[in-house]
Amino acid sequence: MSKPSVSAVVIGASGGIGGAFEAALVEEGAFDVVHGFARSRSGTQHLDLLDEKSIAAAAAHVGQGPPPTLVIVATGLLHAGDHGPEKALRDLDPDWLAQVYAVNAIGPALVAKHFLPILPKGGRSVFAALSARVGSISDNRLGGWHGYRASKAALNMLVRNLAIEERRRNDRAIVVALHPGTVDTGLSRPFQGSVQPGRLFDAERAALQLLDVIEELKVPDSGKLFDYEGAEIPF
Repeated sequence: MSKPSVSAVVIGASGGIGGAFEAALVEEGAFDVVHGFARSRSGTQHLDLLDEKSIAAAAAHVGQGPPPTLVIVATGLLHAGDHGPEKALRDLDPDWLAQVYAVNAIGPALVAKHFLPILPKGGRSVFAALSARVGSISDNRLGGWHGYRASKAALNMLVRNLAIEERRRNDRAIVVALHPGTVDTGLSRPFQGSVQPGRLFDAERAALQLLDVIEELKVPDSGKLFDYEGAEIPF
């Protein structure tokens, strides 16, 4: 009996890590179709986290082909233009906070809203969103970076909620948050000076490490946050 056709989805495929995820999944050949979506892409590959209609359209497009058993949300916002991570309360700006939350928490939640229902109702499936260690409340010892920390903490809570709800639909589904470490991309570039030697990863290595982590995930891991070595990070 032939193996049923399945697909994989990468949201944020024009970014450093997202592009590396897409390339690695294509090269591995484990999926019949690999869908890559990004705001900068056009046509059926366009998806803007700030535009729910584009998210719904992307999910509808994927739903016309082999069902996805892997969805990766490889997006994030840390700085843009004159705005960067806040160092103190005096730096808080409501418009910037809203933008960070929209990209880091609300956007991935809307992706889940439209993509989780098209995952198979039985069998193993994985929905993974890139989070960050700094989004761990229990691990926060330095403070600062208010918007980024808080939005990633919100994402972690959403992942826990989504995992609980998805388990009712498919008891073999896995919904997780992943911490890729510090990756040499535009997101981290302004802050790489303080990174310890050997702790700055290229995007290809980061993607492969996280794909290895995804492959080893078990159902009891759903609703948790894991780093690039597969170690759980407490919320």
